[in-house]
Amino acid sequence: MIVKRDMYYEPAKQNRMLHIWLPDDYYERDERYPVMYMFDGHNLFYDMDATYGKSWGFIKFLEGWEKKIILVGMECSHDGDARLTEYCPYVKWMFGKKIEGIGEMTCQWIIHRVKPFIDREYRTYSHREATAIGGSSMGGLMSIYAVIAHNDVFSKAACVSTGVSFSEKKIYEDFDRNEIDPDTKIYFSWGEFEVDRVEDGGDPAFDTREAKATWKLANNLQGRGADTYVFFQPGGTHSEAAWEKQIPYFMDFLWLDYRHEYNTIL
Repeated sequence: MIVKRDMYYEPAKQNRMLHIWLPDDYYERDERYPVMYMFDGHNLFYDMDATYGKSWGFIKFLEGWEKKIILVGMECSHDGDARLTEYCPYVKWMFGKKIEGIGEMTCQWIIHRVKPFIDREYRTYSHREATAIGGSSMGGLMSIYAVIAHNDVFSKAACVSTGVSFSEKKIYEDFDRNEIDPDTKIYFSWGEFEVDRVEDGGDPAFDTREAKATWKLANNLQGRGADTYVFFQPGGTHSEAAWEKQIPYFMDFLWLDYRHEYNTIL
């Protein structure tokens, strides 16, 4: 079932909607559940709520999945470039504009307002090992940032279509100044049609700028003891329809420690 709750977002002095998935038998049992926090929460469950009329379709997956969790989708601003600002942890040029990112403020909001609210209102396991973060595009970049800069809070991250190569220098600055707990699992992905095409004979899973940057970051995180899963999506686009197909990949890896073979679901 989906519960919608308003949450005050201090940086903008506005409310942000939380889209909260609870197991269908939540009120019939006394179980506690791990929690996954995801960006762009309005895009996760219902097509009618989604920005472009197509959601990730998370309900169908969660209803049939063997593990029961609470999934908290956090809505962003829909005003102009506000989403870019809220979901950018850095100051950077994007689309010809200088974005003064307040992503760290957004992380502080999640850690000190959203998470305590969820842990207070619902039966959760609140410890690090039962807490994950995830998102796509700018939400994916925020997930990389959160799991590195706040690794004491998040043990798992789904970093989908993140554009690692466009923020590589900043990511490594965070990587170099933060400790990474060996009990960390991070999923990275990008789609074939999201990045520059390779020359004839090249492999888009390895030979594009984005592929090289993502594999490099994943390997460096493994060097710190983290477990990483890098997924290249053949035919993948920058869209909810493409990301929906990846749900079993990152959810099974992060929570069940299972890795799918390529093309078994797509």
